[in-house]
Amino acid sequence: MHRCYLLSLVCLVLVVFPIPRIGAEEIPSLLLDAWPKSEFREIWGYLCPGEEILLAPEWPVTDIALFSASISSTGKLIGIPNRESLRSFSGRVHLVVAEVSNRPLTHFCVSPDYPVRARLVRDIVEAAKPFDGVQIDFEQILDADAGHFASFLADIRKGIGTRMLSVALPARTRKVRDAFDYDRIGPIVDRVIVMAYDEHWSGSNPGPIASFGWGVRVAGYALERLGSEKLVMGMPFYGRAWADSNPAKAYRNSTLQSVLAERDNAVYSREAGIPKASYSQTVNVTVFYEDAQSIADRARMYRNLDVLKIGFWKIGQEDRGVWPYLKVRR
Repeated sequence: MHRCYLLSLVCLVLVVFPIPRIGAEEIPSLLLDAWPKSEFREIWGYLCPGEEILLAPEWPVTDIALFSASISSTGKLIGIPNRESLRSFSGRVHLVVAEVSNRPLTHFCVSPDYPVRARLVRDIVEAAKPFDGVQIDFEQILDADAGHFASFLADIRKGIGTRMLSVALPARTRKVRDAFDYDRIGPIVDRVIVMAYDEHWSGSNPGPIASFGWGVRVAGYALERLGSEKLVMGMPFYGRAWADSNPAKAYRNSTLQSVLAERDNAVYSREAGIPKASYSQTVNVTVFYEDAQSIADRARMYRNLDVLKIGFWKIGQEDRGVWPYLKVRR
């Protein structure tokens, strides 16, 4: 989901906000040696095939969401991860089936008007057999397909029997008329992973991946609609950078000539007969990220709200110093 880029930066600006406690506007950050452990019934972690070595056996992780099988352009289930790669893990392993960007494809997959749906359900049920559960992560669904998506989940629920069915849904602070209605989906599934991250994203203004105040509102709404038994609050391990200038775009000739005229260090040449210009410029970058302290504080904040289950995107991206401050209730 998240690509890594090598940036040549002249100026790097790190922005860190003070961490709020519930019921208070602002408090000083906690000292490391004062952190209590936050105890949860379940701690989930997403993990990509080939990265199993990044999971330490001593960590308090109860559930691994193995990311992921996907759907071909013709609606077939492909890329099923190998469950045996986690045979030494003592917790539950869930097969994630993900389609995060293609609305037309998910329409054909969830609508009963097309034979693709029945075949895909059968394929998912069959692929689930070595796993403890299945998670559906369809992030682009037409609003008109809300009922079809719910019945698609119900068909999988029936097919996998006693295995756990979970679904990843976007964060909400209020009811939204779309295909991800908590009230409609909640009764069908065993767990709902609320993806409480990307409050600010690559195309937005710079800001936290998930601010504490926003997280409180998301958790409050999710608890109200789903209840603590089904809710898994998703938490980010990753950071994101924003630059104040991005010259990578198409230019009309008049605009380009104006840009180049302002660059005293522009170097002109021709390459195979095509004009070329090179110049350097200063780029200011703002980075918001998570460290062990912010993750531990966020976990304790959710626990104080009576959230019983949390999950992380994704193992391998974290500040490993956080794990001693998380605990599973056995």
